[in-house]
Amino acid sequence: MRKDALKWITGVGIALCAWLAVQLYAAETPKMGAKAPMVEGKNQDGKPWSLSKSLKSHTVLLYFYPKDDTPGCTKEACGLRDRIGELKKDGVEVVGVSRDNESSHKSFIAKFNLNFPLIADVDGKITEAYGAQMTGKDLSRRVSFLIRKDGTIAHVTDNPKADVHLDEMKQAVGNLKAR
Repeated sequence: MRKDALKWITGVGIALCAWLAVQLYAAETPKMGAKAPMVEGKNQDGKPWSLSKSLKSHTVLLYFYPKDDTPGCTKEACGLRDRIGELKKDGVEVVGVSRDNESSHKSFIAKFNLNFPLIADVDGKITEAYGAQMTGKDLSRRVSFLIRKDGTIAHVTDNPKADVHLDEMKQAVGNLKAR
């Protein structure tokens, strides 16, 4: 009985240490007013994309989502697709990021007629830079950043519900226009 208890305690200790290491070394989600991490990646066509280049001409709505062609992610992507005219009129470029590969993104875009780029963050570096990792999984969580041309974050929506992202970002873009 003692050996089993010792094994259990050792196992719990190792798991706790691993969890603490992830918590200590994981990037924190940037807050409103902070400088956005200047990330780069490749879009669904394998073409390079750079946040710093996009910010030269647009405010950027950079949104992270868990997985292509899943109910919540599709709802959010289609909601942004349907609002793209308003967003472009307001000088906002929409860019989606998930851990899916380029081929998956290309299929997702084609299936739902998405009209903005999706960045393939297969290695998770962009997700990590924004502290957007889903706990315990190799997925991005649903979090959106509205980034001004000067590179500062104007608004953050960190909520698992797609509707909240769509509503909050619409209001945040409106607030930017009012300034």
